[in-house]
Amino acid sequence: MLDKIFDIVKQFGQETVVNNPEVPNEQNEEVMADATKTIASGFQNIVAGGGFENILDLFKGGGNAGGASSGGGIAGLLKNPIVTMMVGYFISKLVGKYKMSPASASNVASSLIPNALSGLINQTNDPNNPGFTLDSLIGSLTGGGSEPEQTNNSGGGGMLQNLLDQFTGGGGGNSTAGGGGGFDIQDIIGNLTKKAQNSFQDKQSGGGGGLMDLIKGFMK
Repeated sequence: MLDKIFDIVKQFGQETVVNNPEVPNEQNEEVMADATKTIASGFQNIVAGGGFENILDLFKGGGNAGGASSGGGIAGLLKNPIVTMMVGYFISKLVGKYKMSPASASNVASSLIPNALSGLINQTNDPNNPGFTLDSLIGSLTGGGSEPEQTNNSGGGGMLQNLLDQFTGGGGGNSTAGGGGGFDIQDIIGNLTKKAQNSFQDKQSGGGGGLMDLIKGFMK
């Protein structure tokens, strides 16, 4: 799934990064790899902190379809605390690592991060795109492979995607206790939090290279 996020970042980074004279050509892919890591590690940290429901709120709002959480479009995404956190982190990375001016870094981050997230959210909410599911995204970030261990086969998709579809498909579900459809949202959050925390511990004890090494493997 990380490779798909990287592809989305590259798509929106063509104008923001590649065609930006303030970003040296030899740093284009490195910058986009760092943007991908910002998104992936941001979600990973939120899940590990027990905040999966905040991610669900972000995705159910939609990338450009004015939901309660997004407020509509890229401007709406920039009001979401998850997105502002990622943008702020990426600005710091651009200034510190790539020596960009704060103003230029802000322009790049405020465009690339929300646009890439919008693309990711829209593809995840697209029923005709089975390659993008919330299960594959979260599973890839919690050390669970392509999907979390718990699945629900009644809807033809993973448990998390079915939970998301209750909101985006007009199912009238409730994202709080129970969640509808036989899901217990608190059990889901607890399971994902534990898996994400275990993934962090495994990397620390095993000396793994982490997300950035994986992302760099997608760079040509």
